[in-house]
Amino acid sequence: MNLEDLINKALEEDLGEGDHTSLALVPKTEKGKTVMIAKESGVVAGIDVAALVFKTVDSNLQINRFVSDGQEIEKGDILMEISGSALSMLSAERLSLNFIQRMSGIATYTRVLLNMVDDLPVKLLDTRKTTPCNRLVEKMAVKAGGGYNHRFGLYDMVMIKDNHIDFAGGIKQSIEKIHTYLENNDLDLKIEIEARSFEELHEIISVGGIHRIMLDNFSPADLKKAVKIIDKKYETEASGGINEQTLRLYAETGVDYISIGALTHQIKSLDISLKAVI
Repeated sequence: MNLEDLINKALEEDLGEGDHTSLALVPKTEKGKTVMIAKESGVVAGIDVAALVFKTVDSNLQINRFVSDGQEIEKGDILMEISGSALSMLSAERLSLNFIQRMSGIATYTRVLLNMVDDLPVKLLDTRKTTPCNRLVEKMAVKAGGGYNHRFGLYDMVMIKDNHIDFAGGIKQSIEKIHTYLENNDLDLKIEIEARSFEELHEIISVGGIHRIMLDNFSPADLKKAVKIIDKKYETEASGGINEQTLRLYAETGVDYISIGALTHQIKSLDISLKAVI
């Protein structure tokens, strides 16, 4: 689903047969101006998405953006000014705010975590733990905050996890079956595999044929040992319950990537409002 399709579906969900409140109260000929205001500090994301919502509702609306995605904002900052049909602005208000509030919340939290480890070479990754049908904008928000996107879906990277290994009959069988599948289907995809223990890690290294090893639920001490064992033969990724209290410890192990589901699924939206200029 591309951004235009997403916005159209969301507008269909919100508007239905029409914005009856605004239709009853505001003449179709009424013109006006609104401003989008930050009610708390943070990192903005979704400014172009919010603008596209307004333009999708009414292409004649005039929009001035005063900030860009990834920019730090302060309480009271005016992010955008919209002018034109008052009815159109009222119809687009909630959806535009829903996008920019949540996206800015994700970008803000991503930046908070990045600031804890910005002196280290580790990269923070999002996951597929996203709101259904909103993955596109949520991953855009992670990038605006300075993070990196992991695979977008099940189709753009091979990721062999614990259940795959168990169903396939083991690590060696899993890797062999993946290579056969990719060859038979003429696919060129990177392969990541999860290791749950040092025993599995040694087996993965022995079999080879992968690009990245995800070290799942390793303690910082064990992760450091695992990274040393891998010795840069493969990319390394830490995952599993890593939070603000433990992030620095994991980042100091020398691991290449840290994936954090909370970047997109445990987020407080940034408080942003739209006000009429009278």
